Amino acid sequence: MSLFGRYVPAFAAHRARIADAVLAAGCAVATVTPATQSPVFHYVDWRPPLGLSVALALLVCVSLWWRRRRPAQAVLVALAGWVAVAGIAAVVLAQYTLAERSRSWRVTAAATLPTVVVVGVPFWRVGGADAATPLSAAICVAPALLGLYVGTRRELVGRMRERVERAERERDLRVMQARSEERTQIARDMHDVVTHRVSLMVLHATALEAAEGRDATTFARQIGAIGREALDELRSLVGVLRNDGDVPLAPQPGLGDIDDLVARFRGLGLPVTLDMTNDTGERPPLLAEHAMYRVAAEALTNVRKHAGDAATHVEVRQEPDRLRLSVVNHPGRNPGGPQLPSGGHGLLGIAERVRLVGGELTARPTADGGFDVTAVVPLAVEHDERREPGR
Repeated sequence: MSLFGRYVPAFAAHRARIADAVLAAGCAVATVTPATQSPVFHYVDWRPPLGLSVALALLVCVSLWWRRRRPAQAVLVALAGWVAVAGIAAVVLAQYTLAERSRSWRVTAAATLPTVVVVGVPFWRVGGADAATPLSAAICVAPALLGLYVGTRRELVGRMRERVERAERERDLRVMQARSEERTQIARDMHDVVTHRVSLMVLHATALEAAEGRDATTFARQIGAIGREALDELRSLVGVLRNDGDVPLAPQPGLGDIDDLVARFRGLGLPVTLDMTNDTGERPPLLAEHAMYRVAAEALTNVRKHAGDAATHVEVRQEPDRLRLSVVNHPGRNPGGPQLPSGGHGLLGIAERVRLVGGELTARPTADGGFDVTAVVPLAVEHDERREPGR
């Protein structure tokens, strides 16, 4: 590692302390150096001995080194240096630090007023108000105003950063909670997945027994197909719930229930149309059906809540490789009507449900001021697995 690469990170980590040390040392030297002292504006016309100058320089240096923690003491020591040897630099830095650390107009004004008096006496004695007013303001008031601005701005930026971080944490918690609730809801779908498929298998097995061997191959093929479908559903469900515990089970609606859902919203006064197309003639996986139903329910609820009587179109289209649902509404004029209850997480929840079945949800405004919610779930893998055993 080069010398530059070795020391630059260390300098960045201790930049504030290094800057304080440089400023403290510079102001200490300026306080006791004759070249930086005023030859006209002073309390006492004298040249202090070397020992006193060194002691005063060390006192100023230490007080300015600790100026961030004890700004009031730094002001007092700086004023002592001004009275003793007419040192200006320490007063300017101490005034700035006091205002920047306190960030209070009252504290800054209370400290600046006596400082202006102490600093202004030599100016007044020599040049009167014409000299005392601008010089005292430049040495005492201007640094204080700058310190107030810097301190207030730093505090404001810190609060904004804290709010942003808190908002991000709360957003992550909401997302995690929504995902957890959707996983729990999907766990309840186990009832449909198992009960429906197993019931069909039992019915076909009973029919096979009653047939006494007739059409045994047909019944066996049907039982095998139903069993493979059940395994496909259970395999996807186990992947979703691998880290979840046991939860209560309850039946869930699917694509066949979207007609009733649309009818309920029409009864609430929402002008909604429905278009369902199945290009394959096959039924999609139950988990995909439940996910699409939830998307339609949440999207229509949001239309009723935020757009009122907006004309809405629901389209469900099943293609060989995917299942697609879209809910598009035009701008509404009466959002104040009766509303359906909300689940509390809205699009976060249905987006998680669609993601867990391998799909994707998009929600965006349309060009005419409406809104478009679209969910797409791939089906190619499921259909390939179901066709493969029957070859």
